[in-house]
Amino acid sequence: MIRTQISLSEAEYEAAKRQARQLGISLAELLRRSLRTLLPADESKPWMTYAGFIASGDPSSSQRIDDVVYGHKG
Repeated sequence: MIRTQISLSEAEYEAAKRQARQLGISLAELLRRSLRTLLPADESKPWMTYAGFIASGDPSSSQRIDDVVYGHKG
């Protein structure tokens, strides 16, 4: 990842922090997700349009991906 710096008004910063807290994610992740909604998707990877937009609420979901996606193990 590339680290960058941005300037926000106090109101923007507080609103973004509040939204991130409600979603249970970091401010950085909130900003990355927001950017993804505005930037064109990589046409060579159409599935990337949806990357990062689905949350199961289960911190171990990556270990049980078939259950999460299909509702059962395959």
